Amino acid sequence: MSNRGFIERPRYTCALGGAIATVSALPKAVPILHAPPGCASNFTWTQAGGSGLQVGGYCGGLSMPGSNVQEREVVFGGTERLEEEIQNMFEVMQGDLYVVITSCVTEVIGDDVGSVVRPLQEQGIPIFFAETGGFRGNSYQGYDLVLQSLFKDFVKKTDKKQPRAVNVWGITPFIDVFWRGNIAEVRRLLEKLGLTVNSFFTVDDSVDKIRESGSAALNIVVSEVFGQGAAQVAEELHGIPYLSATLPIGPAATSTFLRQVGEALNLDDALVEEVIQYETKRYYSVVEPLADCFNDIDLQRYAVIVGDSNYAVGLTRFLADDLGWLPEVVGITDILDEDQQDHIGSLLRQLGSGLSPEVVFHTDGSVIADAARTHWRKQQPVAGKYENPLNPAFVIGSALERELAKDLGAGHLSVSFPVANRAVLGRGYAGYNGGLTLIEDLISTIIIGR
Repeated sequence: MSNRGFIERPRYTCALGGAIATVSALPKAVPILHAPPGCASNFTWTQAGGSGLQVGGYCGGLSMPGSNVQEREVVFGGTERLEEEIQNMFEVMQGDLYVVITSCVTEVIGDDVGSVVRPLQEQGIPIFFAETGGFRGNSYQGYDLVLQSLFKDFVKKTDKKQPRAVNVWGITPFIDVFWRGNIAEVRRLLEKLGLTVNSFFTVDDSVDKIRESGSAALNIVVSEVFGQGAAQVAEELHGIPYLSATLPIGPAATSTFLRQVGEALNLDDALVEEVIQYETKRYYSVVEPLADCFNDIDLQRYAVIVGDSNYAVGLTRFLADDLGWLPEVVGITDILDEDQQDHIGSLLRQLGSGLSPEVVFHTDGSVIADAARTHWRKQQPVAGKYENPLNPAFVIGSALERELAKDLGAGHLSVSFPVANRAVLGRGYAGYNGGLTLIEDLISTIIIGR
């Protein structure tokens, strides 16, 4: 929150928006919105405008069924209207999974959504509900709430664990604009370790696999912040331990990530190292032809990184420890408590390169931008040969950082939400392959005007 009492150009929607995005990304899932008119369309176009033109999913977006509650339901209750909507929806929409998600209005009036959903569950219909009123938090919280409900009310309980089966989450659909490519790369690498992977949101996942996810030996949360509540619920109800790790981008962080997974599952060290060595060798063999140009035409940059905790940490580590750039300011836009800020800050003080960027935690991007401008001005020499020692510069953030990049005379690439100036389908920045993609995008942005 800014000192003006409001958040300027926020980097997320409310909990309901995150829930809609999450359900829309589940395989052949139909989100059923119990809300007044307007919520679905508002979220759809907000999502489209910030997620690289990605709108909804199967029966999501503007095709999303909703109860469309009016004044009558606010006064007398909306459960009958919801029940009517669900029955009508079954006649015109076919899904493998149905999820009822609630809004501020329907939660405030106290609608008992469970009384509508549970009889359908008893009939064998694959349906559950999540209480996701917007006042419960931002879109990341909505993502977590849907996953919590999934493990509470849909995933089968079993004492039989598959020793090489894992569940993966923490990469938030649509709010992480590159979620498809990121999840696919993490899944690819885990499968190379001989693991069976349930990643919930890819084309390789299914509702049947999700229902059986209680048999996993480990939950891997690819985030230090997002999805932690769901991990705790899964551990409590299904007895599945979890591993939290930052989004791995590039060889250094990805190698560490694979070793963490190997240790948590007691995998053969030789197998883990074999995968790491192969992927690392391949990565550098692809990068090598660029090395001479990188050095000869001075493609190193001073950098500002702005984004959520997943991207801020992952990008900074990659730039400093793999690419050889110089991160100067890192802005983290999440709503974090003091302990979370301390933890994320400690990760940015443990860079392998030994660099120590200035870290700014604030939900208002304008405050972060002002901090970056101040940081740059402090480096201005009183007199000397160079007008600005922090030059050339580059800003990696969202589309909202374009003005900051212009002020600093810097290049700019939109990576974190909202991304309004790129179309994104399967592109991703996670893992070894994602590091290569990020190098291509960064360097292409620098030289595009040549």
